[in-house]
Amino acid sequence: MKRVLCTFVLVLFATASAAQEKISIYHWFEYIPQELLDKFSEETGIEVVMDTYDSNETLLSTLKGGKLGSYDVAVPGDYMVKILISEGMLDEIMPGELANFGNIQPQWVDVDFDPGRKHSIPYQWGTTNFSVNRDAYTGDIRTTAILFDPPEVLRGKINVLDSRGELLALASLHLGIPQCTSDREQLQALDDLVQGAKQHWASFNSAGAKEVLVSGEAWVGMIWNGFAAKARAEGANIEYSYPREGMIAWMDNVVLLKDAPNRASGIKFLDFLLEPENSAAVTNYARYSSGIAGVEALLDEELLSQPEAVPPADAPSGTFVEVCDPEVDKVYDQIWTRLKQ
Repeated sequence: MKRVLCTFVLVLFATASAAQEKISIYHWFEYIPQELLDKFSEETGIEVVMDTYDSNETLLSTLKGGKLGSYDVAVPGDYMVKILISEGMLDEIMPGELANFGNIQPQWVDVDFDPGRKHSIPYQWGTTNFSVNRDAYTGDIRTTAILFDPPEVLRGKINVLDSRGELLALASLHLGIPQCTSDREQLQALDDLVQGAKQHWASFNSAGAKEVLVSGEAWVGMIWNGFAAKARAEGANIEYSYPREGMIAWMDNVVLLKDAPNRASGIKFLDFLLEPENSAAVTNYARYSSGIAGVEALLDEELLSQPEAVPPADAPSGTFVEVCDPEVDKVYDQIWTRLKQ
């Protein structure tokens, strides 16, 4: 009788433990197909719980606001990975923990924001520029002046991303000044530029950056290239710009957060995303580019030729958002705060 009772208790304990196994993900909106999350749950038995955000800055403020220790993994951009590491908010991925680590394309392993990939794996990469409604405007769009000194016809019909890092970096490219400059005159010029351009902008909208272009609410929209491709596919007669002054490049990454309540589940999720088939599923859905080897043969054919991913031969190289030193960062914060008032 005792043996039967003991066996019964062990079965109940094992069942309860299995039922409690889950993962809590903090992710960008509209950036992973539900079918892929379902596949992960089916293969591992791990329940997926996901919240979303609309900017790297929102991610940081949420974690700083008391949510660190609530989520297992998140998907920050390159510069935000560097910030999270400096803030001590990321766990370290130990050698050998990821069976599929070797699937990372070599150029994305020893990156400056996370040398050797001790805290992150590649998710997707792309560019940030803007798209223009070609029914509304037929002129030259390969200039950042479309955002910062727009033609009269486009004024009041412009949406910009609610993203401090990307918007101020693009403004710096427009002015031809270094990011994170400490030169007072250059910082004043940056402030003057964005404060003056604000009067021509209808909205700061990241989550709805695609929808405002599709609906025609905005004729110009600062946007990520994959999101722009989706907007065009949904019927917007838009063209994605490759400004001569420069454009923003980025890589989003999956990180294991410090004090993750379900660390083992987080490791399984990272390893799952390192499989080419699963990374390709993200690329086919989000319309960006993968950093995982073996993905190309699994991609939708139209991805290989979509204009948002195939820049013209004379397009400038992408510029990654830089992390400023604390003193300069305070000035950037002041500029951004005034801009959002």
